[in-house]
Amino acid sequence: MSQEEVYKQLVEATVQILRSIVEDTSIPRNIRRAASDAISVLLSGKGSIEVRASNAISILDEISNAPNMPIHARTKIWECLSKLEQIKGV
Repeated sequence: MSQEEVYKQLVEATVQILRSIVEDTSIPRNIRRAASDAISVLLSGKGSIEVRASNAISILDEISNAPNMPIHARTKIWECLSKLEQIKGV
C-alpha cells in the first residue's frame, strides 16, 4: 500500500469521526462548526494532503481544550488529531 493510499484512508477515517461530531446535537455549536470547518479543509483539494492535514490540526487544536466540550467529543477530537499527525509526519 502506497503512502498516498494510507493518507487517503486516514483522511476518510478522520472525516467520518468529524461527521459524527457535526451530527451530535449534544455537542455545542462552536465545536460542531469547527469540526465542519476541518472537514471542508480536508476535502477541499487545495494544497497537498500534508498542508490540509496541518490546517485541520490547527482548527481542531484551537477547540480541543474548550471548557464546554463534552468528554466524549474531546476523545473524538484527540483521535482525529492523532490520525492527522500521522499524515503531517510530525
